[in-house]
Amino acid sequence: MIALEWNERFQTADLVGTATGLAADNTLRTAILISLFTDARARADDKLPSGESERRGWVGDTLSEDGDRIGSRLWLLRRAKQTEETRRRAIDYTREALEWIVTRGVARAVEVSAEWVAVGRLGIAIAVVMPDARTETYSHIVVTGA
Repeated sequence: MIALEWNERFQTADLVGTATGLAADNTLRTAILISLFTDARARADDKLPSGESERRGWVGDTLSEDGDRIGSRLWLLRRAKQTEETRRRAIDYTREALEWIVTRGVARAVEVSAEWVAVGRLGIAIAVVMPDARTETYSHIVVTGA
């Protein structure tokens, strides 16, 4: 897979270049970035952030024959207050977005935790237990409305 690099400050991802072209990613880092930071379609009962009217979602989901969905609902938290409920929702949305890693047999388990690291900045920690029992860890910052 082509490697992506996450920019915490701007909350965007970009391709990683090398002297000879694009870098490859042989870990789950890029797949996790895509899973977390592609906007999944909001459910009918999800409250949209103030000023939002679209339920978003990746257009390719409509073409999925097996019902697979890409992305997460973390975007729903972009204007959320810094509360325990917001923290719990972030954990739930992250688990939901990464569920495919276990159901597809890529890993044995995915563990998610989250904590407020600064005003309006939620740190999400992910531990992926691989089939060979190794654990890969990843962390990301989600910006909320404070």
